[in-house]
Amino acid sequence: MTLGIVWVIIIALLTLVGGVALGFFIARRYMMNYLKKNPPINEQMLRTLMMQMGQKPSQKKINQMMRSMNNQMK
Repeated sequence: MTLGIVWVIIIALLTLVGGVALGFFIARRYMMNYLKKNPPINEQMLRTLMMQMGQKPSQKKINQMMRSMNNQMK
């Protein structure tokens, strides 16, 4: 009787750990795909941000910053 309860507890804990690990990886993959499809910042937002900081945004600067942000996401 006691041995059966121990096995139930062990199986429950293993299932819980497995579910948490699986949930983490599924959520991580979902967020990576979401951020790839919907980047948090685009060229227009970057241009506006630079203008608010008092810089004159050239297309070369914007392309450079976008490229560096995309490289960081990979």
